[in-house]
Amino acid sequence: MHWTGAFVLLLFAVLVLGVLLLLLHLTQLGKLVHEGIPDRPRRRMFLAAVSFFITFLGVRLLVWCITHHIGPFGWVTMGGRHIHHLVWGIFILLAVGYAWLAEWGNGTSAISIFWSRFFAILYGVGAALTLDEFALWLNLANVYWSPEGRESIDAIILFGALLGASAWGAPIMRRLRKAA
Repeated sequence: MHWTGAFVLLLFAVLVLGVLLLLLHLTQLGKLVHEGIPDRPRRRMFLAAVSFFITFLGVRLLVWCITHHIGPFGWVTMGGRHIHHLVWGIFILLAVGYAWLAEWGNGTSAISIFWSRFFAILYGVGAALTLDEFALWLNLANVYWSPEGRESIDAIILFGALLGASAWGAPIMRRLRKAA
């Protein structure tokens, strides 16, 4: 069986969503997150950062497997045209942006909190899929594994640092000030 990249990306995104939501609600780790990270906006930043880095690593591994013909994976193509994963990332970011504009997940009910976390995780997935091909935007050429492709890694590091600092930076700095 030949698995298309689209199917693998969809399966991967669903797995990231499911695992993170289950960990958040059913484990001791979830309890620590609930106790240590305020709900909004810090917990959403945390979930976006975790899903961002997991997706980046997963997509890099998937592309490496495809380019080295490891496993049953293949490129996403439509009519013979390769569809890059930044396209899927842009679609996800547009959907999350629309949901947040429509104020889905902004309430205090249990379902609203679920949607808030769901969209935060999706945001991280979409951002990683999009920024992983930042060098493609910049060079208008497929430079994924070339030296110019390093620009994508730089974009991932910079945006990941922003998400990470937003999620963890302020609480850490507050604790350092209290300790001093």
